[in-house]
Amino acid sequence: MAIFPRLDLRQSQSLVMTPQLQQAIKLLQLSNIELSAFVEDELLRNPMLERDEMPADGAGDAAGEGRDEAADDGFAGRAAIEPTATETMPSERESPLDLDHEAMGSEDGPSDTARDAGGAHDGSSFERMGNGAGGRTDFVERTGDLEATISDEPSLRDHLIEQLVVDISDPIDRMIGMQLIESLDDAGWLSEDAQLIGERLNCPAERVERVLGVMQRFDPPGLFARSLKECLALQLRDRDRLDPAMQAMLDHLDLLARHDKPALLRICGVDEEDLADMVAEIRSLNPKPALAFEHEIALTVTPDIIMRAHPDGGWTVELNPETLPRVLVNMDYFARVRAGVRDKKEREYVNDCFQSANWLVKSLHQRATTILKVSTEIARQQDAFFRKGIEHMKPLVLRDIAEAIEMHESTVSRVTTNKFIHTPRGLFELKYFFSASIGDLGGGAAHSAESVRFRIKALIDDESPKKILSDDRIVENLNEEGIDIARRTVAKYREAMKIPSSVQRRRLKNLSF
Repeated sequence: MAIFPRLDLRQSQSLVMTPQLQQAIKLLQLSNIELSAFVEDELLRNPMLERDEMPADGAGDAAGEGRDEAADDGFAGRAAIEPTATETMPSERESPLDLDHEAMGSEDGPSDTARDAGGAHDGSSFERMGNGAGGRTDFVERTGDLEATISDEPSLRDHLIEQLVVDISDPIDRMIGMQLIESLDDAGWLSEDAQLIGERLNCPAERVERVLGVMQRFDPPGLFARSLKECLALQLRDRDRLDPAMQAMLDHLDLLARHDKPALLRICGVDEEDLADMVAEIRSLNPKPALAFEHEIALTVTPDIIMRAHPDGGWTVELNPETLPRVLVNMDYFARVRAGVRDKKEREYVNDCFQSANWLVKSLHQRATTILKVSTEIARQQDAFFRKGIEHMKPLVLRDIAEAIEMHESTVSRVTTNKFIHTPRGLFELKYFFSASIGDLGGGAAHSAESVRFRIKALIDDESPKKILSDDRIVENLNEEGIDIARRTVAKYREAMKIPSSVQRRRLKNLSF
């Protein structure tokens, strides 16, 4: 077989990911905090970019609208949804969110094709922020100056040192006390043994124990404990409630955790009324006394989109200008610098900076437009949820939104990642509105997995202590309502909401004090 060279022409198609396209995709999935950090780095790196200090009339200005012709296509940063009946919207007196946080929590994150009630983070993900009729300005006024309201309170360490100076005068004992303070963990418990502290300070362990006994009377009660039993005992002693019966209960906390009432009655030697009072006293104690001095400011989630009721009915959806970086290309500076270039290398550098700045402005504008399109379509398709509540949430997957706005599912997935919308019913991550579909036995409209979770929790909350609902019985009740669901699905949803099984609920309710 002869081997010889040959020239062939072949035609093929391939997707080339240019650096500009990669940047646009990256910007699309960034949160508002990450986006702000990225833009700040670009402002420092690229001399052709400048911060837009003009007052923002809409999200279009935030993307360089008006002063940069390359990005100006009339984007206004807001969208209106067709009106609905005004009387069906939440009123000022209505609860902004008719669902508690546990019902919203889920450990199952939404996927690209079927979101199984993918919500924000565990229950802590949601904020009740009122009716929302005030719109963007009211939201900024309510949250803009939070840090100014925080008072300068002393730390736990300073609080304990003040008591140490007053109650202990011996210099050596004070040194031991300082070591004990430094050995406290976040809950206020002693993390090191007295013997180890004594060896480190080269003093007898008995002296450390004596100083520890003094400091265990410091405020707040319960500090410097080495176990849960000792922590509770210190607080009861401070209340003068550490009698023999209470001490017997502390010695058998495992029985209290199992709700073993007969055994506790026998060991403590009290009647049922006294036992109930003792249990109530135990429950009023704080097993982590140091947390009372935690003054860290909880970081509130800043919404990317603001949705509010329109006066004529329907909804108005607009981007939050506080989360959009406002940058533009400095054309005057570019013209001056380009006129003064001296060689090819400088010319290439100036042109590269100009093209990079121009592309960033366009990418920011495209990102804002895409977020607005996706959030507007979500608000339109979940209109029943915003008007009537969680029971009316519509099953929704990424493909439904992608087809409606004529974009790819991956684009919708990136847009809904780490983006939050402030609505009249609270603050939600955009991914929360994507929920798997559960069929209807009667052939009607499918049910949202999130609304089914809400119904399961409602059934369990209303159950009688004498008639605890098993998972099979919950399935029967849901089937009677037309919801086609399997027992294993009910069990999965119940466990995701951290609801005990029927056996555990029966024991807790029958043995409750």
